[in-house]
Amino acid sequence: MEIPEHDSTQLIQLLEMKIPFGKFKGRFLIDLPEPYLVWMNRQGFPKGKLGDLLRLTYEIKLNGLEGMVKKIRSEQRK
Repeated sequence: MEIPEHDSTQLIQLLEMKIPFGKFKGRFLIDLPEPYLVWMNRQGFPKGKLGDLLRLTYEIKLNGLEGMVKKIRSEQRK
C-alpha cells in the first residue's frame, strides 16, 4: 500500500515536531500523553500546522496506531 506524499510528509513532521508550549513543552508530539490530547480535543486544537499535527496525533493514539508510528521513527533514525 502506497502512502500519498502529503500523508507521509505529515507523519515525518509529526515525528520531528515538539510541542512549543504548556506542561509538555519540548516533548515530541507523538510522545504526548493520550489524556492530554483528549483534553486538547475537547478544548479545540490550535489553528494551522501545529493543530493539524496534534489532531493527527490524537487520531493515531485513539486508533491504537502509536506503536506503528514509533516503529517508523526508530527505522528513520537508523
